[in-house]
Amino acid sequence: MQTSTEKLASEFHDVNVSVGGKRLGARIGGSGMPIVLFHSLLADQSSFDPVARLMAKTHQVVMLNLPGFGASESVGSSLETIADHIAGAIEALGLKQNPILLGNGYGGFVALVTAIRHPGLASRLVLADCGAAFSEPGRAAFRGMSAAAKDKGLGAIADVAMRRLFAPEFQHANPALIEERKKRFLAVDAQTFHGACDALATLDIRDQLRSVKVPVLVLVGEQDEATPPPMSRELAAGLPDARLVELPGCAHVPQLQAPETFMAAIRAFIDDTRRA
Repeated sequence: MQTSTEKLASEFHDVNVSVGGKRLGARIGGSGMPIVLFHSLLADQSSFDPVARLMAKTHQVVMLNLPGFGASESVGSSLETIADHIAGAIEALGLKQNPILLGNGYGGFVALVTAIRHPGLASRLVLADCGAAFSEPGRAAFRGMSAAAKDKGLGAIADVAMRRLFAPEFQHANPALIEERKKRFLAVDAQTFHGACDALATLDIRDQLRSVKVPVLVLVGEQDEATPPPMSRELAAGLPDARLVELPGCAHVPQLQAPETFMAAIRAFIDDTRRA
């Protein structure tokens, strides 16, 4: 019997596009209104595996590997540069409609910056567990993780990374998933990780939120320690057309922890555009 990952591989195909001589990789499946998925820093493209097949029943799903992850070449750590690169890649894919951009964690920040810098690109946004600026303790956490990883390697912060992704109770109940996610985290390119930590530790785009004119659904897990709920509340309040949904019992990667809850939270919002 095929696993869910094997089924996904059989239904999706890998695509590489070149933007400015740099390769960006994605997996694409399904048909309908396109939805582009941006993964978190402590995960990768596969963090959307539990929901990608569900989305592909009604949408064309584009699962990015962000620059510096997987087959995608690094373009540096600037979120602005990354956003411009991804906008070019989406254009190169030749999608038939303006896509929904759905980002989780670091991917949410990248999706938001992409929408700000390229206002005609997205039809709407789903921003899960991100924000517009970190508190000082939040900035310090990124600096601390990066410093520890530079000193002792990513393995030294693997447990910290898992705590930022999942609440302790969920980790204890799902040891196999946690081990698999640790392996994925340890495969992250170290320079990409350090650059992203630096970018997030200095990010503040609160004064640019009013320029986002498309509808936005902001999601946050009530147990998220990486990007706590106050960040998402501030983000939703700063956007002209946003709705906030807090997911009970979830932490930083709700699509991995509770796929059905995640899909229930976004389904009506992403389906609206199919009727447009």
